[in-house]
Amino acid sequence: MLEVRDLVAGYGLTRVLEGVSLQVGAGEIVAVLGSNGAGKTTLNMAVSGLVRPRAGEVRFEGANITGRSPAEIMGLGLIQVPEGRKIFPNLTVRENLELGSYRRAKANRARNLERVFLTFPRLKERVAQAAGTLSGGEQQMLAIGRGMMAEPKLLILDEPSLGLSPLLVEEMFGLIRRLHSEGLAIMLVEQNVAQSLDIADRAYVLENGGFALSGPAAQVREDPELKRAYLGL
Repeated sequence: MLEVRDLVAGYGLTRVLEGVSLQVGAGEIVAVLGSNGAGKTTLNMAVSGLVRPRAGEVRFEGANITGRSPAEIMGLGLIQVPEGRKIFPNLTVRENLELGSYRRAKANRARNLERVFLTFPRLKERVAQAAGTLSGGEQQMLAIGRGMMAEPKLLILDEPSLGLSPLLVEEMFGLIRRLHSEGLAIMLVEQNVAQSLDIADRAYVLENGGFALSGPAAQVREDPELKRAYLGL
C-alpha cells in the first residue's frame, strides 16, 4: 500500500532523513522504531505531506503522492494519528470525532460514529464532555477514533503509548491488535520496542536518519545489536 523510496527530508538547513526506504503491505502492521530525535516523526510528516521531501518518492496504492497536499493525501485514505494526540480540548468528544470525517467519509459519519463507540465504549459515555477533561488514555482513544472516522486504508500511529501508564499501554496495544484483526493496515511508529515487535509483522529501526535494521519482527527482535541498544540485554 505504501512505498517510500530513498526519502530525504528535513527542516531549513538540517537534514533529518538520509535516503530511507520502506514498504507497508495491505493488512500488515509495520513498526518503525527508534529513540527520540531519530527522525520518526519527520518520516510521518513527509509521508503525510506536512513536510516536503527534498529527494525520493512516496507512493500510495501505486500512485505517486510526493509533494501532494496533506488534504489530498488524507482524502486518499492515508490517515495519521499524530504524536501528542492533537485533539481539540475545548470541543466535545462528538465534535472531535465528527471533525475526523470533515474531508473524507462524511456521508458515512453516523455509521462510523457508532463503530467508534463500539470500539471505545468510554467515548460514548463521555460524548458530550469537553475533550480536554478526558484522561490521557481516553484522549488517545479519541485521537484514534477521530482517525477511524475517515475510514483509513492505512493508519499511521505516531507514539500511541506515549505518556500512558503501563496498564493503559497494554490496553492500547491490545486495541491496535484488534484494529489489525479487522484488516486495517497500520504503520506503528514507537519508542516502545518490545511491545511493538510483539504485534508487528515487520519492523524498521531508525537511527540518525537512516534504517539501521529491518526485516520480519521476529528476526529483528533477536538481533544482538537491538537487544543491547533498546532492550538492555
